[in-house]
Amino acid sequence: MFTGLIQAVGHIESTQERGGDLRLRIAVAGLPMADVQLGESIAVSGVCLTVVEFDARHFSADVSNETLALTTLGALAAGEPVNLERALLPTTRLGGHLVAGHVDGLGRVERIWDDGRSQRWRFVAAPELLRYIAVKGSICVDGVSLTVNAADDAGFEVNLVPHTVANTAFAQSAVGEAVNLEVDLLARYVERLQTFDRS
Repeated sequence: MFTGLIQAVGHIESTQERGGDLRLRIAVAGLPMADVQLGESIAVSGVCLTVVEFDARHFSADVSNETLALTTLGALAAGEPVNLERALLPTTRLGGHLVAGHVDGLGRVERIWDDGRSQRWRFVAAPELLRYIAVKGSICVDGVSLTVNAADDAGFEVNLVPHTVANTAFAQSAVGEAVNLEVDLLARYVERLQTFDRS
């Protein structure tokens, strides 16, 4: 589990095809790596990946075809920025919201505009994702925990404060780019419960 509070912006060091899927090597920038262990989880732009190799400045993770189909990871080239967060501990302050790192699908940046010192961002997404997105609810975009400010049948809007823009890969994002979306866990479970006949 994660909080959606980004700890570092790293970048893709290399991609390598392996047996029909992909291995990523990621440069970690300022992500603390002193106590990393093989097999632990690190969220990469919102995607929970398992560490299979690491050193003080990099880690590698395998990306399955299912993950490649549902996320932006397969389209990333060497040098592109990624948001990084290590899995939370029981003692971690939950400043964002509970994020599983299980991406539900893709959205796209439709518009960015200034709103005071902050920025307002609008994303478009498929109806099957938008049904779970509610005003003042939580959404995880490329691993970042955000509050939904507006939502309609075509997309949703969030506000990014200056700190978020400066300390995430959003600083290098542009209109038209694809993003990973994870809806609030509660929305998924509520829908699933409603599918069962109570009689």
